[in-house]
Amino acid sequence: MSAPAPSPLAIVDAEPLPRQDEVLSDVALAFVAELHRRFTPRRDELLARRARRRAEIARTSTLDFLPETAAIRTDDSWKVAPAPAALNDRRVEITGPTDRKMTINALNSGAKVWLADFEDASAPTWENVVLGQLNLIDAYTRNIDFTDPGSGKSYALRPNEELATVVMRPRGWHLDERHLVDADGTQVPGAFVDFGLYFFHNAQRLLDLGKGPYFYLPKTESHLEARLWNDVFVFAQDYVGVPQGTVRATVLIETITAAYEMEEILYELRDHAAGLNAGRWDYLFSIVKNFRDGGAKFVLPDRNAVTMTAPFMRAYTELLVRTCHKRGAHAIGGMAAFIPSRRDAEVNKVAFEKVRADKDREAGDGFDGSWVAHPDLVPICLESFDKVLGDKPNQKDRLREDVHVEAADLIAVDSLDAKPTYAGLVNAVQVGIRYIEAWLRGLGAVAIFNLMEDAATAEISRSQIWQWINAGVEFENGEKVTPELAREVAAEELENIRKAIGDEAFAAGHWQQAHDLLLQVSLDEDYADFLTLPAYQQLEG
Repeated sequence: MSAPAPSPLAIVDAEPLPRQDEVLSDVALAFVAELHRRFTPRRDELLARRARRRAEIARTSTLDFLPETAAIRTDDSWKVAPAPAALNDRRVEITGPTDRKMTINALNSGAKVWLADFEDASAPTWENVVLGQLNLIDAYTRNIDFTDPGSGKSYALRPNEELATVVMRPRGWHLDERHLVDADGTQVPGAFVDFGLYFFHNAQRLLDLGKGPYFYLPKTESHLEARLWNDVFVFAQDYVGVPQGTVRATVLIETITAAYEMEEILYELRDHAAGLNAGRWDYLFSIVKNFRDGGAKFVLPDRNAVTMTAPFMRAYTELLVRTCHKRGAHAIGGMAAFIPSRRDAEVNKVAFEKVRADKDREAGDGFDGSWVAHPDLVPICLESFDKVLGDKPNQKDRLREDVHVEAADLIAVDSLDAKPTYAGLVNAVQVGIRYIEAWLRGLGAVAIFNLMEDAATAEISRSQIWQWINAGVEFENGEKVTPELAREVAAEELENIRKAIGDEAFAAGHWQQAHDLLLQVSLDEDYADFLTLPAYQQLEG
């Protein structure tokens, strides 16, 4: 193992946590420090490049496949590394944060994979960051159990062979960790904190269990960002002394720019690539963010009206399947976010049919697996993929050579008939306030109106409010979307929440703060790149 970095990191403004030394050991922090020293300058350059590219999109209102990488796309000879046995069958994946109860339930869920989330389903309090790591270490050493203080119900792991394979998602490139700084006081990127601590503690342990350190990479915007991750993997494997190719990474294609570079992203990660995933809400958020100056043709209707059967979404998902299978990679479908009701069987019946139709469509389109947000949805997703896959672990042999997607197809937002509605504005405000309030309390995955919401749904909610105002959208009744209308809806919603939960509970929460933050990021002329950046400044802990 390499010698510790000469400039250790300092933990600042953080209350000590139980057993934190097991995670934040000197040798683990030395590894994180070395990642920071070697790679943060490149991370910073790539963030600056994002801003330049966004300015170019604002100027041209278009995107295209990259001419400079055409040779990679036309070269049929290269493939990604074969999938390890533990990641070959991914027909159903459950997602969720890494709190102790979720860790046990997700591993026991019957899903093939658990996306252990330090990103959009986790508010990055220091407690969530550190104890989430500890929970995963405890799970791999079978030193984990949980008793619910309310119900008294106890949770424990099933036998190892029945547990889901973990694919861990670190934070995106844009987020820093304020509690971990170098000798100059510079914050370490959250991606290096999450990846570094997890990899250092668990890479060899996972290999010993017959698995490996597997990752989901969020918010990627270009193949150059994938190249940085690949270089991080190469360095990390040498540092801790595990074989090259041990790491496997699945990239979320959840930005519109990445959709034009899918093959290049796989190429950059080819020795470590495990597949691509179609991430719906962040993808729509990215379209709004990048084409917010593009006029009426880029205005999205209500988020729930943008289904995966919309022509521009079909182009995106079918291109993803074709790209993955051409290169020997897994194609993983999107989220079924429904949270079953314990009180309303009719709501469940209707929702389950929608989930089943969605998963049937994905399996029929050639996806190798898909996401669910709740254990009760695992059997539905399994059934859809079992019907298509049978005993096969995947359907990468379906090359989808019938798919032909032009550059313009991916941004043909105006191919939708649906229009923004007043009810859509109300829903965006309702979801935005409720989600942000929970996030400020340290909860990143929140059930709202029987749907599991995370930061991506809050992003699309506030982005639609911003877009509709700035595009001068008019509803069918002739009412125009204005800042004043958004404030009226938000004030009414805040009062409705107060009446519903009572003055005492309202005062104990972060409701006014959430209301104010939603309006800030929805109404400010200067559009914030990520809601979580100003929100993190207000997050306690």
